Amino acid sequence: MAWSIAQVARMSKVTSRTLRHYDEIGLLPPARVGANGYRYYEQDQLLRLQQILVMRELGVGLDAIAEIVHDGRDQVEVLRLHRKWLLAERDRFGRLADTVSRTIDDLKGGDNMNADSMDHWFAGFDSAKQAELTEEARQRWGAEQVDAANERVKDKPKQWWADQGARWTAQLTALVELIDAGRAPADAEVQDVISNHHQWITQHWTPNRESYTGLGDLYADDPRFRSNFDKTDPRLAEFLRAAMAEYARTRLD
Repeated sequence: MAWSIAQVARMSKVTSRTLRHYDEIGLLPPARVGANGYRYYEQDQLLRLQQILVMRELGVGLDAIAEIVHDGRDQVEVLRLHRKWLLAERDRFGRLADTVSRTIDDLKGGDNMNADSMDHWFAGFDSAKQAELTEEARQRWGAEQVDAANERVKDKPKQWWADQGARWTAQLTALVELIDAGRAPADAEVQDVISNHHQWITQHWTPNRESYTGLGDLYADDPRFRSNFDKTDPRLAEFLRAAMAEYARTRLD
């Protein structure tokens, strides 16, 4: 049985324009195109569309989705993975709902509160974001590598994490100063900063040419990262992408 693009659009609540875009980028080609030029979809394409929509709901970018749906996984295995993600999201939203409920109770109680007593107003936010990023990283770079990286740093003290944050901030500050000075991504001074960044990353995992270039693309393309870079300097994300690509091309295998 086949469904027209209009029928698929109605049942999935996805516009025909979006479906045509998914076809154009190779993410969701139709089963066939009729002599009249109309696209027709069968069960396999509907399953793939469901995969795409689930991952979009989870905040996964189209490039990452393409890698996942094109890797030849068994359909039942993929559905089980998506179910696991959705259950994790359900639990995450449950924790956030509990946080909001406690805040409502606090406000209704009218008690005076200090900073320490308000910590629970923000419970669940950091862990939720970290869980989302970790799962996406496992899909992008492989569960074994990401899990090993997390294991390597899981017992690090708070001061170590603070030091890492300060080191990252210093790298970004140095790059902005170099941008202001008119340096190009391939300039030696810029590449020295990028070398420092690569060494910093290797405390967690060791990216090769492909994955380090991909990390630069992630910084620039993913709105969760891009927004933070833009707050520092709107030029930073694209400059960092280009500088990391140059470093990967010239210094990594």
